[in-house]
Amino acid sequence: MATIEKIQESTLTLEEVGTQNEIVLYNDDVNTFDHVIETLIHVCQHTSEQAEQCAILVHYTGKCTVKTGPFEKLKPQCLQLLDAGLSAELI
Repeated sequence: MATIEKIQESTLTLEEVGTQNEIVLYNDDVNTFDHVIETLIHVCQHTSEQAEQCAILVHYTGKCTVKTGPFEKLKPQCLQLLDAGLSAELI
């Protein structure tokens, strides 16, 4: 019986992971670090440290996943990032 529970837990976990989407933020030559950080704090509810780390990653690697979750929750956040002039994509 314990084996069945473990299989069911594994299946549930895989299903939950499969429903996650990501907001990917891309580097640009327009926005300042301060604007990116402030926007991530406001839109994605990042701490200042999280927002700063994401801004650095975007600057040096070209992109960074800034938020994960269900599509319905992320869509308005991605639109707010775009409205703020950032380059982002919901995947």
